[in-house]
Amino acid sequence: MSEKKIAMKKPQLPGPGLKKEGIVFLQSFLIAFFTLAELVIRGGAGVLSGLVLFVVTYGGVAYGRAGTRYVTAVTPPLAYAATTLIYTVATDGIRISRVGVDFIASLASVAPFLLVSAGYGWYQFLNEKAKNRPSKRKLETA
Repeated sequence: MSEKKIAMKKPQLPGPGLKKEGIVFLQSFLIAFFTLAELVIRGGAGVLSGLVLFVVTYGGVAYGRAGTRYVTAVTPPLAYAATTLIYTVATDGIRISRVGVDFIASLASVAPFLLVSAGYGWYQFLNEKAKNRPSKRKLETA
């Protein structure tokens, strides 16, 4: 019997992939939907919101076109912060001290997920940028 090696492959897309606008829309929509659902049902953010942050960051890297890594890294934390801020203002009103405490508590509850997913997104962006830069050896010989 021969042993088969299983290698991780990027998903095969029929076209070139998502543009920046598509990535921003899908990430923002999915984060808003699941975060609002968790906030309404549980009364606070937690694991579901964190897992959605992981999924949308990976999805942006896997299904985005070349050159969309920056948008993939930047959008999830901003979309999550905007969603929780809007929800907090809608539920607490314009009481600054209450809004501030609830907003910071919501960010703190998913901080590990935000840090890991942002780190992965930024790693992918910087890695793509480094691969596109010509090597110094080629520049010296030219």
